[in-house]
Amino acid sequence: MGIRDEFQKRIDKKQQEIRDLEMKIKEANSYLQALMDSMKWLPREDSSNGSQLLRPGTTLAKAQEAIKKAGHPMHVADILKAIGKPTDKKNKVSLSGSLSGYVRRKEIFTRPAPNTFGLIEMENSENGSIKTTEALELPKNFGAV
Repeated sequence: MGIRDEFQKRIDKKQQEIRDLEMKIKEANSYLQALMDSMKWLPREDSSNGSQLLRPGTTLAKAQEAIKKAGHPMHVADILKAIGKPTDKKNKVSLSGSLSGYVRRKEIFTRPAPNTFGLIEMENSENGSIKTTEALELPKNFGAV
């Protein structure tokens, strides 16, 4: 029975090792879930400079550039003039609808007044201090076990 007891000891030891590893996996999964839950609360941002990029040459990209150039929010009619499009009802409705989609998702554009659109980056930079998550950084040992 000495060999049988030796095998049983090895089996018990390996089962304990597996339970320990399973516990570490559960802890790691809990930590991962906590990080994912925390990330949901952070605003989405582009990896380049914190502002989302629009396809170059599109009306929305031109509108973004016009607002940047003006340095303040602009009425939709003024945006259309600045990008060289006619200020008829069709163009106003089209541009307002497109910009409103970004406003609803809180991406790129803001709507400080009816039919007036600005940029989130301009709204965040009051008195030269940017109020974005760029200033927030996780500690170097965050999540270290």
